[in-house]
Amino acid sequence: MPVELYYWPMIPGRGEFVRLVLEVADVDYRDIARLPVEEGGGIDAMMTVIKSGIDGKIPFAPPFLVDGDRLVSQTAECCIYVAERNGLAPREEALRLFARSLALTTADFVAEIHDVHHPVGTGLYYEEQKPEAKRRAEGFRRERLPKFLNWYERVLTANPKGPDWLVGDRLSYVDLGLFHSIEGLGYAFPKRMASASDSWPKVMALVARLREDHRLRDYLSSDRRMAFNEDGIFRYYPELDAEN
Repeated sequence: MPVELYYWPMIPGRGEFVRLVLEVADVDYRDIARLPVEEGGGIDAMMTVIKSGIDGKIPFAPPFLVDGDRLVSQTAECCIYVAERNGLAPREEALRLFARSLALTTADFVAEIHDVHHPVGTGLYYEEQKPEAKRRAEGFRRERLPKFLNWYERVLTANPKGPDWLVGDRLSYVDLGLFHSIEGLGYAFPKRMASASDSWPKVMALVARLREDHRLRDYLSSDRRMAFNEDGIFRYYPELDAEN
């Protein structure tokens, strides 16, 4: 039985982190909200699960997975669940635990990226908080973005197996999380990323390597890969971007 992924059908958002792991792990899955209603899909199908749950298990919000009688929610936990069952996570316990920590830190990073354009409240439109967003963007570009990316660079440098991957000697789900974060940042902050990418050579090398990885390349060029837009996490507003 295919795994069911539930996420909004009009944005890549946090669901894309899970989707990348499903795709690279070659898991048979159904992207429920993007399917036609006659195939059991659509937003209403997703909202039914959010409202009623599965056997008493109710998710707070998408993304979430349904795998038989299992309901798994939260982006990082969904990625961990798929990866650890499908060969995209370290086998050693110590490395598995460290990978989980990396995934949770990436979730924190993504939350900060989102809050640049919604610093006051998610219930308000961006246009209702533009002065606050501009101030938040300045601090993010100068302080928070380099703090996170410097840390990823240090993790790659410190990997005893070499700097190709964040954990161990092969691709894992945490590399995919970093990949999508960098792709999103390149869309949302093109000037800042262009001006500073030389500061994180190992991070950028990982991203370049994954763009050419056969496990990912076909998906990235397919219609299953949604484009970034101004309704998701990674949004491009020119007034929030600068070289520093």
